[in-house]
Amino acid sequence: MTEKRLLSGNEAVALGALHAGCARGTGYPGTPSTEILENYTLLGGEAAWAPNEKVAAEVALGVAFAGSRAMVTMKHVGLNVAADVLFTCAYSGIQGALVFVVADDPGLASSQDEQDTRRYGMAAGVPVIEPGDSQESYDFTRLAFTLSARWKIPVILRMTTRVSHTTAIVQPSDKIEAPLSPHFVRDIPGRVMIPGHARIKHRELRAKLREIQEWCETEGPNQIHQGTSSMGIVSCGVASQHAREACPEASLLKLGMTYPLPFKLILGFLKNKTQRFVIEENDPFLVEQIRAEGGDVPWNPEPYRMGELNVERVRRILKGDLTPEPVPARGRPPRLCNACPHGYVFEMLKKHDCIVAGDIGCYTLAALPPLSAMDSQICMGASIGVGLGLRHVLPEAEARRVVSVIGDSTFMHSGLTGVAEMVFNPPPTGHVLIVLDNLTTAMTGQQEHPATGRKLDHTPTTRILIEEVVKAMGVKTVLVLDPVRQLAELESAVMKALQSNDLTVIVARQPCLLAAGRIRSYEKSVPTHS
Repeated sequence: MTEKRLLSGNEAVALGALHAGCARGTGYPGTPSTEILENYTLLGGEAAWAPNEKVAAEVALGVAFAGSRAMVTMKHVGLNVAADVLFTCAYSGIQGALVFVVADDPGLASSQDEQDTRRYGMAAGVPVIEPGDSQESYDFTRLAFTLSARWKIPVILRMTTRVSHTTAIVQPSDKIEAPLSPHFVRDIPGRVMIPGHARIKHRELRAKLREIQEWCETEGPNQIHQGTSSMGIVSCGVASQHAREACPEASLLKLGMTYPLPFKLILGFLKNKTQRFVIEENDPFLVEQIRAEGGDVPWNPEPYRMGELNVERVRRILKGDLTPEPVPARGRPPRLCNACPHGYVFEMLKKHDCIVAGDIGCYTLAALPPLSAMDSQICMGASIGVGLGLRHVLPEAEARRVVSVIGDSTFMHSGLTGVAEMVFNPPPTGHVLIVLDNLTTAMTGQQEHPATGRKLDHTPTTRILIEEVVKAMGVKTVLVLDPVRQLAELESAVMKALQSNDLTVIVARQPCLLAAGRIRSYEKSVPTHS
């Protein structure tokens, strides 16, 4: 376990968590974070996929309340779902250790926005640590657990797509922590966040952050690389590597902790530099704070706040080059797999000119040519609420064309509350919801979820049947159809539902083509719970 190995950043996080004595990992799959929990399990760690990031964070918090160490993984937009937990557990603190591993996606390789997780750290009052390669991913994961245990505070480990998926040599430590022995210690004022308790805990949180900031000034994971020129660059994460290569003669301050910042260290580093730059991906997070503290650093031009940085882009920043950047060669646009069961559904909806409120999953690709058959996609579970909103206000002829479409994993993630709204506040024209059930979380690599009947390691567990859930919630018309073998029946059911004033849920069930063989073998031993 301590020999050098070639690891991606995600694999290094998994190994670091295991070596830090993490007792349990939880999360929801989302690129670029998915492989962390999968590799953690392969290494022998206890882990499970949760229905969504909020539930995952709550489970991890319970582990930490028991005096153990827990890791919860997600992509950047997943932290929006878990934000309730993050903000309040920063106040409550923890007994063991709790690390939020959040993978940002500069450049939008597989996401709907370029959200910067460092903003969450500052807003919630949670320390943020940011590795720049696989070795740091391992080391900083262990450091995150150490800091969390020392100050009894959750810590965010901010990954990015490039760090998560790039491989490099990692030298693991020979000091491996054993999981702590869990024990519950009652602390009602510390964990019951009513206003009277929370006011006190807020003051305690700010005191912790002041202590962490002082620690970061002298002992934090920050490095100064002295150069030969009078240029000084402050950077963090993988951007610091681009900066070193773009201008090796410059002095570089690489920040490993990006909240709270070591301002004395930063201002001291910049003091005698005639040229000063801050190189960071996405938001001007460091620039804003350094300028607020009196640091004389320039704003990076707006074009460089979008997309990933690379060596050439950093050179352009240092030169003040604002000429249009070369347009990258267009690749083949993504599309649904040939003969994908989802394609038959969207072709049918397009044929009848339906207004399709869509959701997040591989079926989102139906919005692109040649199908161009999805009219909205905002966030997990939004298809149902958006579809209901359209139905409530559109003229009747248009309202009757509205269909909500959601995948099975997304349904379990955030669709249940949408169904509750549909039953509680039905539009006058009713509504039609199609659940595209391919029996896996296909887009992120065929992970499991509560409606597959399989755990993270694909062993059997109780399966939640989507059709039985929506019936129990009050939907009267619920159909289960094969979108390939029963396409005519599916089309007829949709047409009938669009003319009705009732609520209709159609589960279009056909295994993902890429996982069908494995799914069939898994399902032979899956118990069912209605």
